[in-house]
Amino acid sequence: DVQLQASGGGLVQPGGSLTLSCATSGFIFDDYAIAWFRQAPGKEREGVACVGSSGERKYYADTAKGRFTVSRNNPKNTVYLQMNSVKPEDTAVYYCAAGPARRCTVAATSGLYYYGFDYWGKGTPVTVSS
Repeated sequence: DVQLQASGGGLVQPGGSLTLSCATSGFIFDDYAIAWFRQAPGKEREGVACVGSSGERKYYADTAKGRFTVSRNNPKNTVYLQMNSVKPEDTAVYYCAAGPARRCTVAATSGLYYYGFDYWGKGTPVTVSS
């Protein structure tokens, strides 16, 4: 049973910080790239960040670059998204997903899209508001 559980969302003020976690089980974690997506009301699901299977390759959407940091702890089968200097437009439900090992490398030239990932979990909501 493949599971990905995103957690850590909540209410944060503009300019503040928040760290999301994605705990996984049921698949060979070290063989998969893990990505973060988000979806706001009325908008399509968009890619935010991606970390390759080894943790070396990383990709960030332009909106996240310089503010967000993605990392993974392979012994714990867990991925993190550190969100700094958050903005109201970061408000969304955040999802983590698992895909082919080199998906982040592909994203660097082709973009990060939800249909390139195989396994999904329930999202965690993030609200940025004063």
